[in-house]
Amino acid sequence: MFTGIVEELGEIVAIEHDGDSAVLTIRGPLVTKDAEHGASIAVNGVCLTVVDVKDEVFTADAVKETLDRSSLGGLEAGAKVNLERPVRLSDRLGGHLVQGHVDGVGEIVSREPGERWDVVTISLPARLSRYLVDKGSITVDGISLTVVEAGADRFSVALIPTTLALTTLGHKKPGDPVNLEVDVVAKYVERMIGDRR
Repeated sequence: MFTGIVEELGEIVAIEHDGDSAVLTIRGPLVTKDAEHGASIAVNGVCLTVVDVKDEVFTADAVKETLDRSSLGGLEAGAKVNLERPVRLSDRLGGHLVQGHVDGVGEIVSREPGERWDVVTISLPARLSRYLVDKGSITVDGISLTVVEAGADRFSVALIPTTLALTTLGHKKPGDPVNLEVDVVAKYVERMIGDRR
């Protein structure tokens, strides 16, 4: 379980495709400090399991399901990625409950710069729109964000200077893909109400 509060901006060192899977090698000095084999680290919002860690770099496997549901398969060496270690039960929950299970891939539609912030509009698969509400939570590339406006096939978020400076959303431009995870609470509520009918 994660919170969507990005701890550091890491870098893809290498990505080796092997049939329908891939091995990602990622540099992240902060998240590797206490990482060991079997630990979880969210990479652009995707929960990956650490296979090996050495000299501020870790490797993780990505299977077909992960590559199909996320934008990880399209990354190349040198790409910046958002990194977060899992939350401890004793930690404050700074963002919202994030599983690291990507529900779909959206695309940056537009950016409107403000004096100190940007309003970014992002497309989303139509099947996910029912989980978004104005002022609700969504995870974009692993970042916990508040929805400004929710539409049928897109939504907008306002990015503060800290988010712009310390995450991949500060550099993404229209046309770039982003991983989306809707609020898990909304999915559970839908399931419970659906089972009563």
